Amino acid sequence: MLQKDRKERDQVEFVSIEALVPKEHLLRKIDVAVDFNKIYNFVEDLYCPDNGRPSIDPVVLFKMTLIQHVFGIPSLRKTAEEVRMNVGYRWFLGYLLNEETPHFSTLSYNFKHRYTPEVVEKIFDWILNEINNAGYLSPETVFVDGTHIKANANIKKVVKKEIPKAAKIYEKQLMDEINKDREEHDKKPFDVPKPPEKKIVNESTTDPESGVFHKGEHKKCLAYAAQTACDKHGYIVDVTVNPGNVHDSTAFDGLYDRMTKKHPEIETVVMDAGYKTPWICKKVFDDKRIPVLPSKRPMSKTGFFRPCEYVYDNYYDCVLCPENQVLNYAATNKEGYKEFKSKGYICKDCPSIGFCTQSSKHEKLVTKHIWQEYLERAEDIRHMPKYKAIYEKRKETIERVFADAKEKHAMRYTNHRGLSQVTNWVRLKFAAMNLKKYAIHRWKELLIYLRFMIFKPIFA
Repeated sequence: MLQKDRKERDQVEFVSIEALVPKEHLLRKIDVAVDFNKIYNFVEDLYCPDNGRPSIDPVVLFKMTLIQHVFGIPSLRKTAEEVRMNVGYRWFLGYLLNEETPHFSTLSYNFKHRYTPEVVEKIFDWILNEINNAGYLSPETVFVDGTHIKANANIKKVVKKEIPKAAKIYEKQLMDEINKDREEHDKKPFDVPKPPEKKIVNESTTDPESGVFHKGEHKKCLAYAAQTACDKHGYIVDVTVNPGNVHDSTAFDGLYDRMTKKHPEIETVVMDAGYKTPWICKKVFDDKRIPVLPSKRPMSKTGFFRPCEYVYDNYYDCVLCPENQVLNYAATNKEGYKEFKSKGYICKDCPSIGFCTQSSKHEKLVTKHIWQEYLERAEDIRHMPKYKAIYEKRKETIERVFADAKEKHAMRYTNHRGLSQVTNWVRLKFAAMNLKKYAIHRWKELLIYLRFMIFKPIFA
């Protein structure tokens, strides 16, 4: 039987907002997980204590950004609209159904002009400390990787600009060891480093701090790169943001120094092949930590001997080729590579010359970095069953973090411009992801505890 039951839309009802929010709603779990009143301690100095008009509660502003990142809302404007319409969001912020919620421009202004990067970092660290104090964080093993975020800029609006090449953080240490090695071989040391070389880059006229990213089948675009570290449970330990044209191995130092300072208990650092450089291996080993790295594709031509087939003899300081001929030391170049050369009059009659070199002089040049031993130690560790198992967890940890961030939390692109604003945006997003995971874990534990207390008298 067809029934038509139409209600009047302007009907007045008495209803409690508490009753409208489901008991197991995610925001209820988040609300009991941490004490949001601690935010007042971080922002108190940013407000005048006894002058001016009353402000919007800073806890409300942070909760609104938390809603944006937890539920993957793409913009602050859209977040303000959703807060106005959604009963659960109103309950979380403490607004009744007939109260006016904050305008998006208020939210945008505060996070752009009032709340500094230091405040945002304190919020991120506070949530991480809550997780750590509850016993959920395991920073002994961290998984490091980078992901690119499309910038709010048009790739067609770029200009060519000449800039100096960035100096490597280890340049002085490397040059000292190069000169020491050259002196041991009776070679003249290099002079004081020359002024940095120039390079030409494409700079966006819209967002000059972004960088051009183009890799593999990815479409060329302007982007930022988020270097991220997480623990074995998927909690984000730290993050740094760089222009999209900065390689992962170059950006590693900033993230590594930050996270090891905050978490000195880190023992193992798991990375992909992009981080397998002599400097990174040396840095991690020198800090009494273990780098876990995969095999790296040999940088040699197809059909030729691989670099690993040329064995370095540390005692005699020479290299043996696959035909057991000696390549003697020639020099150490400015990049830190020791050069070993063969003798053309020996190699010209070698049966494997076609697999070795195409030199018209029949000479083979092999290079070994002065920090090659650190790469070899990392290669030995790679074959250990314990670290093989740890490396396999990358897909369940850091790769899962990036997948969730992009699919569920709208991190494929950013509406913000400038390195500082994008860094704040990424840190708040990862803080929200940490808090969401933590709240769900706490809620599950609470349910298990309550069930145990209910059934305990029965089995007593």
